[in-house]
Amino acid sequence: MDRKKILEETELFVLDMDGTFYLDTQILDGSLEFLRQVERLGKRYVFFTNNSSKSPRTYIDKLAKMDCHIRRDQIITSGDVMIEYLKMYYPGKRVYLVGTPDLEENFRENGILLTKDMPDVVVIGFDMTLTYEKLERACTYIRSGAVFLATHLDINCPTRAGFIPDCGAMCAAISLSTGKQPKYVGKPFKETVDMVLTLTGSEREKISFVGDRLYTDVKTGVANGAHGILVLSGETKAGDLENADTVPDAVFTGLKEMAEIMAEMPGK
Repeated sequence: MDRKKILEETELFVLDMDGTFYLDTQILDGSLEFLRQVERLGKRYVFFTNNSSKSPRTYIDKLAKMDCHIRRDQIITSGDVMIEYLKMYYPGKRVYLVGTPDLEENFRENGILLTKDMPDVVVIGFDMTLTYEKLERACTYIRSGAVFLATHLDINCPTRAGFIPDCGAMCAAISLSTGKQPKYVGKPFKETVDMVLTLTGSEREKISFVGDRLYTDVKTGVANGAHGILVLSGETKAGDLENADTVPDAVFTGLKEMAEIMAEMPGK
């Protein structure tokens, strides 16, 4: 399928944020025009970020400062997916969360019982307030039998100054210490796609996951019956495609190029 045809057939774009729509606090060129073209063509979009360090409200406020105004139902985080996963599989269980105050607030608002004592479950998020004490507690609890879960497997988070350690890197340290591997629920896993389908009512064949990472954003689509579109505005570069395990359905330089192609399509 050619690139234009994928854009034509997509009814819902699930957009990554950092490295795709913006970089750190700077919106990327063409991002707002892409959203305008999506709306003009009668299509829909939602944002999905694996970055669980911030709450949905914080992301809504951040986007608003970039002149992008969205509703709560247009933003999903890996933290949201984890909350639903806990409600489904570990209802009422006590959780030790390694996460930021934003993520803690999101968990509490959704009825997750958090504790600092011996929990049933340990959840690792992208914790930019990480301390040695948190790592020590997490490892001790996991060794003692607590279930080991993590919001997402991203190893690094892109910033304008370079890359910083993300949730996957933190989990690697815990795994080395405990010998245990976590269950991840963000992109590219089934739980993420299931949540998108439930919240939007879309058909998976008409959904395109758009992002700058092959092993999360793109893989979410191609491994779960949807489309995976790669943009080269963040972590993945063109040369990385040569030996990649995940092959995108389409590759664009960024949302700007996608918007330019969509601008040539007749509106509904």
